[in-house]
Amino acid sequence: MTSPSFSKNLSETVSGSRWEKIGFKKRSGVLIPLFSVYSQDSFGTGDLGDLKRVIDWAKSTSNSIIQLLPMNEVGGSFCPYDAVSSFALEPFYISLNEFKGASVKKQAGRIPAGAVHIDYRLRVEKIEQLWEIYLSSDLSEALDFEDFQRKNSYWLQDFALFKVLKEDYSGKPWYEWPDKFSRREKGVLREFWQENIERTTFQMWLQWVLFKQFKAAGNYAVENGILIKGDLPVLVSRDSADVWSHPEFFKLGFAAGAPPDMYCAKGQRWGMPTYDWDKIAGDGYCYLKEKLRYAGEFYDILRIDHVVGLFRIWSIPVERPLEEQGLGGVFDPLDEGLWNEHGRRMLNVLAQNTRMLLCAEDLGVIPRCCTDALLEFGIPGNDVQRWVKDWNGRHDFLPAGEYRNLAVTMLSTHDTTSWNAWWKYEAGTVDKGLFVRKCAGRGIDFIAVSARLFDPDFSFHGRLRWKREIDSVDKMLWELGKRKEDVGDFIELYENTFGEKEKLWNLLGCPGTMTEDAGPDLLERVTRFILSSPAVFCINSVVDYLSLGGVFPGDPYQYRINTPGTVSPENWSLRLPLSLEKLASHPVNRKIRAIITDSGRA
Repeated sequence: MTSPSFSKNLSETVSGSRWEKIGFKKRSGVLIPLFSVYSQDSFGTGDLGDLKRVIDWAKSTSNSIIQLLPMNEVGGSFCPYDAVSSFALEPFYISLNEFKGASVKKQAGRIPAGAVHIDYRLRVEKIEQLWEIYLSSDLSEALDFEDFQRKNSYWLQDFALFKVLKEDYSGKPWYEWPDKFSRREKGVLREFWQENIERTTFQMWLQWVLFKQFKAAGNYAVENGILIKGDLPVLVSRDSADVWSHPEFFKLGFAAGAPPDMYCAKGQRWGMPTYDWDKIAGDGYCYLKEKLRYAGEFYDILRIDHVVGLFRIWSIPVERPLEEQGLGGVFDPLDEGLWNEHGRRMLNVLAQNTRMLLCAEDLGVIPRCCTDALLEFGIPGNDVQRWVKDWNGRHDFLPAGEYRNLAVTMLSTHDTTSWNAWWKYEAGTVDKGLFVRKCAGRGIDFIAVSARLFDPDFSFHGRLRWKREIDSVDKMLWELGKRKEDVGDFIELYENTFGEKEKLWNLLGCPGTMTEDAGPDLLERVTRFILSSPAVFCINSVVDYLSLGGVFPGDPYQYRINTPGTVSPENWSLRLPLSLEKLASHPVNRKIRAIITDSGRA
């Protein structure tokens, strides 16, 4: 349980009623991308029928929260954070097994044994089967379907039109369609709807099926004492039904991203347009309220992605070269004095218009106003173990007891390597691209200096591991040939990365000589470590949990969900190496359950 004073403080925040609903208790949970699981009934990837099996597994391991990645319909990159709608769900998640008596060709959807990644080409085949099922369905007296359309009229018809038009124009983005469609001439759209009534109705039918199946899974979670945590991306794809329907709500001359930092040398350019909040406010925030209302149909807890973007967001002019990534951007609003008021106003709109408990992704460089507001609103932030450090004093990892109470702690995220891969390849390293840029800016010969500072035998995947003999700031400065007062940023990099593995090894109380590979024993120690923290929630990825049982063979670096700043078939396609049926009886479950039970979070 949480302390009485902490519970009292939470109950007095804007989020107090949500906390009372789910209970003032420390919980453990698991992040499971639905696309990563599969069963004997699956067609190419996990579906909403499989979510019930995931609920069974979570319960068996004493986890009481299942966190999903955004379930919204994806575009060609299959990135759930670049969705084609803030409302519509991904039809690949429809369970064909739910259609009793339907002629479903499941065999075509079998996944080859040993495949690490999903074959998204099966999505087309599944939609074709759903079309056949739809044509054989009698909707003439489907009052529930009519009710669904009426309740979701804010977005549903526009989405259906968007999908059919996109098919007619070979997948081109809406801003490349003929003007009469891109500019949404009402008479033209009305005529197009009538001419394509079967196809637009099919798109709405898909969303109705998804709604029913997701609600059924949610009810099953309630029956089993499991909370479902959803994810609300702060942005939406430029080529989306949202932007096409409401272009006035977006600043189409800018692309959102993140500024450069010590982990990403050029920053990031995500490509999605930023919001024109004044226009959204002028409409009474209806767009935001409707998003929250629909998400509330499925989730008990909602993660606000990139919450700092509600205070200020990194905006890159669209004409900047793509290879510059996040370089050349500015914060919007430009005036730092406006950030606090703006962010609090947006948080208040979110908190006042949902019954879900809000959580926030507050990673990266976060202004104090954001941190203070989350605490005041009773909204947990994120504490990722590898980054929870005393950055300016001890330059060391924080003991578990010094973690934030109001936080969701975890070993890794969907945008990072797994913990095992971090330990092997990233702990004790600096980003090569960042170091190259810093050297260029000071007239330092990177090639010569890097040979003296870094160990090539332990530098992989764009990371540079410090040589053991560079064991002081003075030695680093000697090799750089610079004075301390001229290279403060180099010193900061060094102090916060040199000897990371040894520091954490000692903090965890590991016996013997430090090992380069993690292994189940070390992973168990660090898992117990964060579960013992005062953080109200501890939610670990399914990859980290299953690695406790050696489920993932070979190099741990290959088992990541996404590599930020890249577009690759290996992003958003990671597949577990065993089915949900086999997972249900795997010995690792007993270990996970024991660790969580020992932590008091069961």
